[in-house]
Amino acid sequence: MKYKGYAYIYTIGCQMNVYDSEKLAAILNSYGFEKTDDMDKADIVVCNTCSIRHKAEEKAFSFLGRFAKIKKRKPHLITVMAGCVAQQEGEKAFSRIPHLDIVLGTQAFSRFGQAIDAVKSGKQRVVDTKDSRMIYEALPDISDTSFFDENKISRFVTIMQGCDNYCTYCVVPYVRGRERSRSPESIVEEISLLARSGVKEVTLLGQNVNSYGQKEGQISFVQLLTKINKINGIHRIRFATSHPKDLSINLIFAIQELDKVCNHLHLPVQSGSNKILKKMNRGYTREKYIFRIKALKRECPDVALSTDIIVGFPSETREDFNDTMNLLREIQFDSIYAFAYSDRSSAPAAKFSEQIDEKQKRERLNNLLELQEHYTQKKNKELVGKTLEVLVEGKSQKKRDGFEQTLKNLEHRKNLVQMAGRSESNKIVHFPSEHVNIGDIIKIRIENAYPHSLWGHPVGA
Repeated sequence: MKYKGYAYIYTIGCQMNVYDSEKLAAILNSYGFEKTDDMDKADIVVCNTCSIRHKAEEKAFSFLGRFAKIKKRKPHLITVMAGCVAQQEGEKAFSRIPHLDIVLGTQAFSRFGQAIDAVKSGKQRVVDTKDSRMIYEALPDISDTSFFDENKISRFVTIMQGCDNYCTYCVVPYVRGRERSRSPESIVEEISLLARSGVKEVTLLGQNVNSYGQKEGQISFVQLLTKINKINGIHRIRFATSHPKDLSINLIFAIQELDKVCNHLHLPVQSGSNKILKKMNRGYTREKYIFRIKALKRECPDVALSTDIIVGFPSETREDFNDTMNLLREIQFDSIYAFAYSDRSSAPAAKFSEQIDEKQKRERLNNLLELQEHYTQKKNKELVGKTLEVLVEGKSQKKRDGFEQTLKNLEHRKNLVQMAGRSESNKIVHFPSEHVNIGDIIKIRIENAYPHSLWGHPVGA
């Protein structure tokens, strides 16, 4: 059924949630709802939730809670909790948010339209957290960018959902289900459509992309990369996340040999302590992780590395934490995503003894981030004087000193603006220009390094 109105979508959490929100937006668009950035204008409000950390979960409840008063003056407003918290809480979500209309689990997106129809027909509450073997194939394609942000040249594409690893700190298997891969045909078709709409870069998403297709007896992840590498219009391919225990030599060679696959790998280590890795059920040791990193660097010496780290996991001693700090010193990642451990009620680690107090967690996290800041700046400074290919993403949100100096030196160039883009190794690069377009790939000579970005000038400009 077609409706008229405006839809507001609020996304919390990971890249996969961003992709899921785009799918939800496509459904809303097909039902006649236009996207709006004005929450007060909305006729339907969707909060796409994340349950990885307690803070994200509470953020979702807080956001949706504010609509109790708004619904009194706008009784037609439909409020929706979607995603991981919806899958986790189900009917219980109404006890905290009585004015909620729809609870839509991670595997129920294809039935979103039916839920809207039910509410429009007078049903007070709709809960759908049922399993579905159809992950994304039953949903509208999202090649039509008219209801997304303008000039979006980089997009996420989820290639698989769920996880079979059951790390003891993680709720993904419980809120997204067991691991399931999309068909390679549907992925290639979606990316081909995106390329025709102007997208230049795709990031392939999955909890463990290394194991893509194995359960279904489909092509391997490397074979999928090879197919995507042949799609006209796509210039860069990224992927996340790879599980260290499944990082193969074939994938390493793919990073080296496939020209569109970026020279960057995100490989979550989570801890540098073998004791903690075992308690986390990660399936590898510190030594095996380092061995794989060394194999990667032999074939791809300039590869940029990022990782995830959890500090303060139950029973983590000072010695365990020092093992993690020493791992950072040995590998010297380009960047890390680090978090203090947070109990999730449905994850096994919530029942572990020897919980670490919050003060110790914060101290360890701060020490870790301070050490990583040193290596991030070191890596950035090593790029000064080099020329990088940069995919232009738009105007810079933050002015750099180099831009102000450039304006003084080139006062006659009145149309000069500061632009920003990303290098193949995922570095943010700021530069001055007066004629580049979003989506261009240009060469930038790096002149200055900042803690989390670079500054340079277009070659030949």
